[in-house]
Amino acid sequence: MNMNLTMSRMLDGSRILDTLMNNLEGMAYRCVDDEHWTMIFVSQGCAGLTGYTASELIDQTCISWEQLTFAEDRHRVRAAIRAAADRGRRFAVEYRIVKRCGELRWVVERGVAVADEHGECVIEGFIEDVTERRATLGALEQAESRYRNIFEHASEGIFQTTEDGRYLAANPALARLYGYPSPQSLIENLSDIGRRLYVDPKRRDEFHRLMQAHGEVLNFESEVFCHDGSRIWVSENAHSVRGPQGELLCYEGTVQDISERKHYQAQLERQANHDMLTGLPNRVLLGDRLNQGIARAERLGCRLAVVFIDLDNFKFINDSLGHKAGDDLLTAIAGRFSNCLRSSDTVARLGGDEFVLVLNDHDELSSVISLLDRVLAEIGRPVALSGREFQVGASLGVALYPDDGRDAQSLLKHADVAMYAAKDRGRNNFQFFTRELNRVAEERLNLEAAMRAALERGCFEVHYQPKVNHLRRIVGVEALARWNDPQLGSIGPDRFIPVAEETGLIVPLTTTILRQAFAAARRWNLGREHPLRVAVNLSPRLFLSGDIVAHVACLLGEVGLSPSQVELEVTETVFLGDSDRAVSILREFKSLGVSLAMDDFGTGYSSLSYLRRFPLDIIKLDRSLVTDLEHEEEVAMIARAAISLGQSLRKTVVAEGVETQAQFDFLRFQGCDEFQGYLLSRPVPEAALSQLLADGGVIPKKPV
Repeated sequence: MNMNLTMSRMLDGSRILDTLMNNLEGMAYRCVDDEHWTMIFVSQGCAGLTGYTASELIDQTCISWEQLTFAEDRHRVRAAIRAAADRGRRFAVEYRIVKRCGELRWVVERGVAVADEHGECVIEGFIEDVTERRATLGALEQAESRYRNIFEHASEGIFQTTEDGRYLAANPALARLYGYPSPQSLIENLSDIGRRLYVDPKRRDEFHRLMQAHGEVLNFESEVFCHDGSRIWVSENAHSVRGPQGELLCYEGTVQDISERKHYQAQLERQANHDMLTGLPNRVLLGDRLNQGIARAERLGCRLAVVFIDLDNFKFINDSLGHKAGDDLLTAIAGRFSNCLRSSDTVARLGGDEFVLVLNDHDELSSVISLLDRVLAEIGRPVALSGREFQVGASLGVALYPDDGRDAQSLLKHADVAMYAAKDRGRNNFQFFTRELNRVAEERLNLEAAMRAALERGCFEVHYQPKVNHLRRIVGVEALARWNDPQLGSIGPDRFIPVAEETGLIVPLTTTILRQAFAAARRWNLGREHPLRVAVNLSPRLFLSGDIVAHVACLLGEVGLSPSQVELEVTETVFLGDSDRAVSILREFKSLGVSLAMDDFGTGYSSLSYLRRFPLDIIKLDRSLVTDLEHEEEVAMIARAAISLGQSLRKTVVAEGVETQAQFDFLRFQGCDEFQGYLLSRPVPEAALSQLLADGGVIPKKPV
């Protein structure tokens, strides 16, 4: 029973093998290793492959396989099979055969030389027709060749890049476009497209966004860097390439240089938006800038000033000297505006001799007034025309957003009305649209004029506010400017210091204060065992302008005062711009030998970092950290922390604005080093302070 089952399975296996062999598209064979490749066995697939039946091929009954093999391929095929047989390896060889019908077909033969049942060498293998496959591969090769030819010789740049910004492929045109010597050099050197190619790195992010949304980008325009650092404009068309599972493989596309077109567009836009004579924005661009300025002012909650300017006596010059001289005058005046305006401001020419200024980001009216003063001064400088010098003035009308209008049309209209008011006032002046603002502007200008005169006559005095230690002994003084004008009366620092800052008068004013204070300190300290230190505040503008260190050193030398007896106070405002320059100036002062103090500590945003980074000796607690500390626990806690911080950093801590005995006692108990305020003394003239020092230099405690 078991033997019958085994025989049945063997018969079934043979039948299955025969079925598989006969159904294969191709011919299985065994042949003798002789000169004719005499076939011993061939499968039924031989008919479809060659056109001959098995009986016609076996034993060369009709034709040998050597004869079937195309004559030009016979030697190559035999050599390949012989070499494999000699090494005992399998072979695979591709060649042509001639079918019975005379048709030439490509086949691939795979096989191996083995020993048969009698130990004789035979070859067994399988031969299949690959004509169609070769035709397909040939077509693909031709297509690839054509693509390669297009890729190599295209006038447009062609690329493939990874998602993270590396080049996989680039053609010569792209390399030339970006200024690289070869595609390989571009691929190797341009490794981060987002940062190293695009002038604006955000363009790569936008490229990714469009690809994710649409799978392609069309006419994607960007400014890019070339290999030598120059810039060009390009337009990209690209699409995503994805794998069978939808995964992103790469981006590929083309690049065109559109620099010439962009330059032409820029020229057209400039002609449409700028005055041809002066190059300034024209009425069209003015409207756009004005609307932008209004939107910004509304967003930031600040003022915007629109200034309508009409040149005085322009018609006389234009008529008497000719249009050429008139054009030269307009061009010269247009160029002068850059000397007094910021980059954020706009100056436009409406036509004729009319100009409009758009002044952004003004919180205080005084800054607008100061700027208009400079504009008038610039316009008023002599102009050389036709070999002669002429001087022109201008009438300026000012409208403010949001006070005088909330839209461009209203502001321009009201500025124009104010300009005519300036003409009525005698020309070469400016007028605001509202009467109250004009009053403020006039007062401000009168104050500036009076201040200049006072500085020339030496009318500014210095008062000194004592600084005491915990025993109420005077250890130093702060020098403070005081001004009592014969016509205007007593004018407080809160009024004249901002004017001095805005007009540049802060330089001669501070020089006056330093010279008087240094001379007074020299007199007080003659013969004193413990010299008093005199403190003077340096404004941010003065601190960062010119060679302030050399200026202070010169004044010290004139008076003969030791730098160790001087404290210079600065606020954190000096660090908000060029902090490196500020640090450099502070170090120069330290080398000179003066002490450095941070004034108004606790009112800014970055005071703690300044204490760590900058060479400061003293911190002066702002009066806001002292006022009501005896009544408000939070104020007391902040003052306590500030003093502790100063002690930890080995800084001298000075409290300003001490007005009550309770404040003095609290600060003294917390370890504050020095004290200053009305409790101890108001600022006094030099003579009064000299008397205090003569009386022992200790400020007595006031009776309760």
